Amino acid sequence: MEAIAKTRNLKGSPRKARLVIDLIRGRNVSQALSILKFTDKRAADPIAKTLQSAIANATYQAEQENIAIDPDDLWVKTCFVDMGPHKNRRRMRPAPQGRAYREQRHYCHITIEVSSEERPKSEKELKAEAAKAKRSAEGAPKKKAAAKKVEAPKKEKKAAKLAAEEVETPVVEAPSAAETAAKGDAEVADAKNVETQTPAALNETKPADEKMQDTNEELERQ
Repeated sequence: MEAIAKTRNLKGSPRKARLVIDLIRGRNVSQALSILKFTDKRAADPIAKTLQSAIANATYQAEQENIAIDPDDLWVKTCFVDMGPHKNRRRMRPAPQGRAYREQRHYCHITIEVSSEERPKSEKELKAEAAKAKRSAEGAPKKKAAAKKVEAPKKEKKAAKLAAEEVETPVVEAPSAAETAAKGDAEVADAKNVETQTPAALNETKPADEKMQDTNEELERQ
């Protein structure tokens, strides 16, 4: 979407108006209006009005064509100042050494075109992006080398720790089959040598205990 606004027969020389209009070329409309607001030039106010007229024309044209656009997305695609008429004033102004200068009242025409299309990148922006890509490409190998340097001490520490753990933990050898068989035979022999106490053996001391008890009772009676 593109729209044009023109201001004709603006009082002022085109050379002075070009100093102001060069400030907003290729900029976003909101940024351009801010620049014109704080520019201390007589041509800034009429140029700002022309820019606002171009924004209004773009909005109206979008409504007529049933197109939705955001005024903040518009940018100044084209802007220039043409020379206007001099009004053919027949007046003279005194000059040095008895000469005379002819007075002229300059007028100019302002044209501003705004667009909502994607703004092409300037040479400065393209150079900045190329420099950024170059820096990132150069910095990638350096980052990898730094990461390897950081990882190397970590790997060495881990290997040393594992080696220390291997030294500290004693290795227990599994018993052989012959040792296991000999141990089993010894346990069987010990089990055979153990005498089991039967109830008869446990009752052998009972008569002696009863005799001692009777003897004690007789002594108490006497």
